[in-house]
Amino acid sequence: MAAHLSYGRVNLNVLREAVRRELREFLDKCAATPPSGLASSGVPQVQRGGSGAPRPVPTRDIGTGEAAPPRNEHEVEKMFTLKGSRLPAADVKNIIFFVRPRLELMDTIAENVLSEDRRGPARDFHILFVPRRSLLCEQRLKDLGVLGSFIHRDEYSLDLIPFDGDLLSMESEGAFKECYLESDQTSLYHAAKGLMTLQALYGTIPQIFGKGECARQVANMMIRMKREFTGSQNSVFPVFDNLLLLDRNVDLLSPLATQLTYEGLIDEIYGIQNSYVKLPPEKFAPKKQGDGGKDLPTEAKKLQLNSAEELYAEIRDKNFNAVGSVLSKKAKVISAAFEERHNAKTVGEIKQFVSQLPHMQAARGSLANHTSIAELIKDVTTSEDFFDKLTVEQEFMSGIDTDKVNSYIEDCIAQKHPLIKVLRLVCLQSVCNSGLKQKVLDYYKREILQTYGYEHILTLHNLEKAGLLKPQTGGRNSYPTLRKTLRLWMDDVNEQNPTDISYVYSGYAPLSVRLAQLLSRPGWRSIEEVLRILPGPHFEERQPLPTGLQKKRQPGENRVTLIFFLGGVTFAEIAALRFLSQLEDGGTEYVIATTKLINGASWIESLMEKPF
Repeated sequence: MAAHLSYGRVNLNVLREAVRRELREFLDKCAATPPSGLASSGVPQVQRGGSGAPRPVPTRDIGTGEAAPPRNEHEVEKMFTLKGSRLPAADVKNIIFFVRPRLELMDTIAENVLSEDRRGPARDFHILFVPRRSLLCEQRLKDLGVLGSFIHRDEYSLDLIPFDGDLLSMESEGAFKECYLESDQTSLYHAAKGLMTLQALYGTIPQIFGKGECARQVANMMIRMKREFTGSQNSVFPVFDNLLLLDRNVDLLSPLATQLTYEGLIDEIYGIQNSYVKLPPEKFAPKKQGDGGKDLPTEAKKLQLNSAEELYAEIRDKNFNAVGSVLSKKAKVISAAFEERHNAKTVGEIKQFVSQLPHMQAARGSLANHTSIAELIKDVTTSEDFFDKLTVEQEFMSGIDTDKVNSYIEDCIAQKHPLIKVLRLVCLQSVCNSGLKQKVLDYYKREILQTYGYEHILTLHNLEKAGLLKPQTGGRNSYPTLRKTLRLWMDDVNEQNPTDISYVYSGYAPLSVRLAQLLSRPGWRSIEEVLRILPGPHFEERQPLPTGLQKKRQPGENRVTLIFFLGGVTFAEIAALRFLSQLEDGGTEYVIATTKLINGASWIESLMEKPF
């Protein structure tokens, strides 16, 4: 069991075990098929890397970092990333392809199968689509002449992957683009299926709230799915009190701003992929005297980041400016603990010290790692360019000079700074001004195309279609109304001991989280006017519970709300929701689900068209 998945009010190990069971059953089915009897050698899983499939599965278990029992218990010999040309050598009978249903991956699989050495022993192929089987993909395999090579073609319903005790993600990278640019509801269907799975395991959610067009569609799909399964009454006592479905386009601002929490900055600068981060190795090299910096490691340092690590759980959601003091205090505590060995006189005291040693050494290693990460981040955050960029962002978010061409953005374009950085800033200005004046927008577009190339005209079109970069219509800027009514900008922010969610951006309170906070108390009726300004409908649905399953809340017991971000969520927003969960008088604990964990750069990149 993964301890960090069960620390909260909702034990996500239940979901984890359910999806592992399904995978084991498929492996058993494959192992039973060879006509010569059960293969004694193992079943390697060949899986696509990159963003297309849930990568934690092959080398680590689903988002938890533990070695996967299917590998150990079901004789899985080797696991490979799916690549073109020939399969890696392995003395096995069965080969399973574990893939997202994407046509380009079928071409790679066909290449693998066709390049098999027919002179060697025959091997059996199987394919497992995640999360749904695709007729289009099977037709492509048929056209390529390899469909008949697969003994089993099945699907693995891995809709929601548990990343932490309060965090689930579909890891569907294209979800926002599919929903808002292509009008493709596939990811919304998978979200609804994932929510139905959660309800089967954790009980019917009595109340559903939502804001946005996609939220409305997901709620409708859930209601329809429930109606189709009316014969089977859910007898599980409900764990969740509310479900809040939020469209990403209700709050386009939060992902564009630079996150200023510890975890948010790690993601901004280095990118967290499936709970792992790759860091420059120099800071992690053991310091030896007289080395003179020779033989420094060249391979990136790969670290897992989740709440299983005590220190990371403590600092991940803090504003970066508050992390240094925590690390300093922790260093003193660990140092004092090691000094205790001098006071151990009796055999019992020595034995007790020795029993604590592994935990102390792990704590010291963790402290060393996070001190090195903090130093790497500080090198960036103390740079002049980071300060200038942050100043411009905060001016936009506080409503200063949003309606004219910004000189810093002009300089960035002139110096050919990374295009994603420029687009992010221009989009932020556009969102904070409810669109740009036509002449300002045309100027930015012209400068970007002349500097970075005319092939990016498609990207600019995508950003406009998504509502991120658009001309101001009607001449009225609604952002000041939103900012004042929802208190989106706070001038006095206590970064060390925060009293408001605005600490995650050092001034800006994420609109999405403010909506969740106001829904909890005093309710959305108090902000009806603001909700009408934001895109899409807002709604409430009630799901009746069978007799005997109605929840009677004990005095002082918090409600549990599942908040689902359709289109992605940032680590800063997650930190803000955790802050609300920990408030003594908050009244609500949050579990977060999303289509994808994103930051501003990865989000903009997902909307960019690749040059031909």
